[in-house]
Amino acid sequence: MATRTDRQSPTLHASDSHDLIRVHGARVNNLKDVSVEIPKRRLTVFTGVSGSGKSSLVFSTIAAESQRMINETYSTFVQGFMPTLARPEVDVLEGLTTAITVDQQRMGADPRSTVGTATDANAMLRILFSRLGKPHIGPPSAYSFNTASVRASGGITVERGAAKTRTVKATFNRTGGMCTRCEGRGSVSDIDLTQLYDDSKSLTEGAFTIPGWKSDSQWTVQVYAQSGFVDPDKPIRAYTKKELQAFLYGEPVKVKVNGVNLTYEGLIPKIQKSFLSKDKEAMQPHIRAFVERAVTFTTCPECDGTRLSEGARSSKIGRISIADACAMEIRNLAEWVRGLDEPSVAPLLTALQQTLDSFEEIGLGYLSLDRPAGTLSGGEAQRVKMVRHLGSSLTDITYVFDEPTIGLHPHDIQRMNNLLLRLRDKGNTVLVVEHKPETIAIADHIVDLGPGAGSEGGTVCFEGTVEGLRAGDTVTGRHFDDRATLKESARKPTGALEIRGASAHNLRDVDVDIPLGVLTVVTGVAGSGKSSLVHGSVPAGENVVSVDQSPIKGSRRSNPATYTGLLDPIRKAFAKANGVKPALFSANSEGACPTCNGAGVIFTDLGMMAGTSTTCEDCEGKRFDSSVLEYHLGGRDISEVLAMSVAEAEEFFGAGEARTPAAHRVLGHLADVGLGYLRLGQPLTTLSGGERQRLKLATHMTEKGGVYVLDEPTAGLHLADVRQLLGLLDRLVDSGKSVIVVEHHQAVMAHADWIIDLGPGAGHDGGRIVFEGTPADLVADGSTLTGEHLAAYVGA
Repeated sequence: MATRTDRQSPTLHASDSHDLIRVHGARVNNLKDVSVEIPKRRLTVFTGVSGSGKSSLVFSTIAAESQRMINETYSTFVQGFMPTLARPEVDVLEGLTTAITVDQQRMGADPRSTVGTATDANAMLRILFSRLGKPHIGPPSAYSFNTASVRASGGITVERGAAKTRTVKATFNRTGGMCTRCEGRGSVSDIDLTQLYDDSKSLTEGAFTIPGWKSDSQWTVQVYAQSGFVDPDKPIRAYTKKELQAFLYGEPVKVKVNGVNLTYEGLIPKIQKSFLSKDKEAMQPHIRAFVERAVTFTTCPECDGTRLSEGARSSKIGRISIADACAMEIRNLAEWVRGLDEPSVAPLLTALQQTLDSFEEIGLGYLSLDRPAGTLSGGEAQRVKMVRHLGSSLTDITYVFDEPTIGLHPHDIQRMNNLLLRLRDKGNTVLVVEHKPETIAIADHIVDLGPGAGSEGGTVCFEGTVEGLRAGDTVTGRHFDDRATLKESARKPTGALEIRGASAHNLRDVDVDIPLGVLTVVTGVAGSGKSSLVHGSVPAGENVVSVDQSPIKGSRRSNPATYTGLLDPIRKAFAKANGVKPALFSANSEGACPTCNGAGVIFTDLGMMAGTSTTCEDCEGKRFDSSVLEYHLGGRDISEVLAMSVAEAEEFFGAGEARTPAAHRVLGHLADVGLGYLRLGQPLTTLSGGERQRLKLATHMTEKGGVYVLDEPTAGLHLADVRQLLGLLDRLVDSGKSVIVVEHHQAVMAHADWIIDLGPGAGHDGGRIVFEGTPADLVADGSTLTGEHLAAYVGA
């Protein structure tokens, strides 16, 4: 009998030749006819300065085309419910496999979304408690804080054949686990009425102090004034009990205002719908400030923040309720699940165990399932998304990662590297956009883009091995082995910010003095309590400028000029020079091209197929009406100014006829953070993660504050850009500011005047100060994980 080996052909099978992903002529965003060949079933790392085109090649070209082609395999009916994707601008794409993207976008800030709901661990726990919980209270929905209990009964009409109808009595019951007081949110809001109106005034006198509510013309205000429920000429404090009840809590009802039918609703429910149901980060700054002023959130007194009804909390396995299970650290929960021995639910326990073990494997064992998803950092959110892929049986998949080491301490990077290698060794193609040399070093293949950013990038500077990159004359190659040196002498503090008894999250009554007038770096492994200490204990006020990791929001109409407020002084300068009003120089207002409404392109919706966009023929993509382009400042029209780079604009507005100090100051901040190459009118949707982070930093630098709090400012920064960031931090401190940085990058640690190290571990194992002192003292001490890695980094 022939063996399997005997039957195999000595020659290569035709299918074995398809071992490359071929990209030819990619022109997405700033890519300049890029052509690369990426080996399959290998780990390929894409490097280059921030804005060089890495994400455009990996995410917007390779991953986007793979997703589009997979969507096309579904029926037309199904495609109608899916997002429509346009084909990337590329000549040839061959050898693609199914792509799974794991990006660093933070999870939505929906108050109902938690780590458990985002990973399906909650769903499995609910089934487990519905089977084993005592007393038995109902199906899995009875343990869900997103499901309300519903009871209904009544008559329904049943039609049978021609004109045969009869009424049947029907009842409907659904048992949910939602706490009725907080509606599954875990907290209740209390609105400060003094922030909504001035009760010494009447509605006609402009009693409302809510942003955008003007008494004379705003429709919302007119609904209250002309509703008939209150006297618009009487001060609010003089309202009767009945009037005040209708004013604050009135049920929705139709009223006629100036001959138009509108809906009247009490002020409190109106505010809840208008402001509290929206993501705070998506609000305009003045609206967000109003909400933070007017609304306070406190833990729900009925469910004690667990979000669950009394019934769901009463059902237990042993002595543990589902609320207790979700509040445990995941590593402790995994131990508890491992101790359950119940053959009737063995497959469920195995699946739950694998999911929980995956959390521990990727260094997130310190989280709990009830942790709100919106509070996770970008790095934590990315690793949570990895959980569902680690145990997958699929092979020959292309996994695409966007800087998976963001938010990771050097101690944790090796663990992440092992996971990437494990995914590769299962027969998958792993594509990683990365800046950290520790991860670049494990690559089988490297694609280095550049040489610069924006219009100066978009070409392949190097393809090959790590050794070849080191020897090559590219920006990444030259800086690959860069190591910062410890400061010879640290600055002396001018004072101290005293923190006493800090206990937010996992902090254990921490007492610490943060020195002022110097560069202070707060370090520690992920989950040790750094952000809890800094953001939770440094008092927010007029003197503190805080730049956290929350993403900046922006549509395709937003650009660096609108986001930073730079467009305001530019519009005013144009208006003053030409004797017209500033609104004419806004593509989102009166100056917009009437054909494309200021978008610069015409969008055509093709139903379930990808929509198309074509440059507007009337304005030729300039976005402004032709009459507006006749007005000039310094010999340039507004569209030409928005087409300038930051560096060009800084020179343009710095002297001569176009000299505008307010604009020049903002442009200087953009240049300081390394964004001199960005075009002022470039849509925010085309910016990389690192560029958005620095744009946010530049915006906050325009604020006047004595203390700057920065959360991982090196996120998305190339090795060459870190040096520029250190120079910026030095300039801030030398100008008299105090800078507090939460950071993992060893170059920033080495450059610090003072280091506060938290740990020793994450979650319950952290929350303590394990070291305070200079970087040199930390290296000499060597007793903490941070000290060990910093010593290795500086070669001590």
